[in-house]
Amino acid sequence: MSETPTPAQALILWRLLGRHGTALNSEIAPKKPARDALVRAGLLAVEKEGRSSRLTVTDKGWHWAGGHLRDPLPPPQRVLQDWLTRLHHHLDATGATLAEFVGPAPERAPPEKTTRSSASRAPRGPTPRRLRARIEAAYLACTGGQTARPVRLSALRAALSDLDRATVDAGLAAILRRDETMRLTRISDPKALDAAERAAAFSPAGEPFHEIWIQA
Repeated sequence: MSETPTPAQALILWRLLGRHGTALNSEIAPKKPARDALVRAGLLAVEKEGRSSRLTVTDKGWHWAGGHLRDPLPPPQRVLQDWLTRLHHHLDATGATLAEFVGPAPERAPPEKTTRSSASRAPRGPTPRRLRARIEAAYLACTGGQTARPVRLSALRAALSDLDRATVDAGLAAILRRDETMRLTRISDPKALDAAERAAAFSPAGEPFHEIWIQA
């Protein structure tokens, strides 16, 4: 496909973005040719999850959507097109991004284990409270015990190298949603980021965060 999705392909993206950019394939039930075309264009990612597949809008897909809110849709989708046009005007007036308007996806529950034996063999991850404590300890280790100092997520992830990326991301998502003393920030100057820092960014809705702070 070209860089511009067809209206039918765009509808898949809009349905996913209405669910914070991610959903199971069985929930969206897109036609396979349209879904595969979006994957080839780099606008959509597909990963296995349980007995289904999870569809996730990529950063490129979020970027496309933010710039094409007023693109024409099929006549039966006129109501959706009107709402997307209103959203375009709202974002234009407020200066907000589409990702900021949609917000991060809710934390997903881990997939159910199929057998008791496999569940007993699976390593147990830290509880949300323990995970937050680990992130705070790693932050303080990076700053020498000081607060109100930025720590790059690349350094934080290195200090939490015993945890997988999904676990750390779950902790960062919880901080972004409701933490009153920790916050995530972005670095807008791409020249200030190297490849490792871009790879370590936390991008819950297509807008990457690069640093973490703990308020004094």
